[in-house]
Amino acid sequence: MNCNVIATGSTGNAVLVDGILFDCGVPYKLLAPYLQSIRLVLLTHEHGDHLRPATVRRIHKERPTLRFGCGPWLAAHLLAAGVDARNIDILTPCQTYDYGGQFQVQSFELRHDVPNCGWRLWIGGETALYATDTGSMDGISAPGLDLYMIEANYTEDDLAERVQRKLEAGEYIYETRAATIHLSREAADLWLAENAGPNSRVVYLHQHVERS
Repeated sequence: MNCNVIATGSTGNAVLVDGILFDCGVPYKLLAPYLQSIRLVLLTHEHGDHLRPATVRRIHKERPTLRFGCGPWLAAHLLAAGVDARNIDILTPCQTYDYGGQFQVQSFELRHDVPNCGWRLWIGGETALYATDTGSMDGISAPGLDLYMIEANYTEDDLAERVQRKLEAGEYIYETRAATIHLSREAADLWLAENAGPNSRVVYLHQHVERS
């Protein structure tokens, strides 16, 4: 199973796994080299670093038969971006959908500040999970998959240090809110310890980068 992290983080997210594009929150030029190999676009939520309307519009123009899978909360956003309604697959969480026997997908709800979901993928005899922008993985079970792509936004020590630094500087403390809507490395590792197998591959996503 080939995992290509085109971009991840607050400036943009797009991950390509065997032709399945998870999220589309980057400029079109970053996706153009892969455009003809994309088999399906799966979207999670409305934030611009995960759904960039201009990029979605351009992809739809260049690949007018390409399908976009999303939860019910994103259909209006795709329509507003110019995607033909006939190309939008509104996929109900926890139901498995088969795409012509080539691969299957299933979404599951995640906790964020807007409606959001993660995705499971079955393709070529292998299984993968994509989960980012979530405050918790509680209640989600996915044992023994081949590939886990999971958020590890911050370490708890790093977050505490950043909060203290901003307190001392009298600055707005975004980090106190981030802790409720993003997954820590410790929480990700704890969940992985309960689910990943000895041969599972792990890719950490949406890791915080300190800006100077």
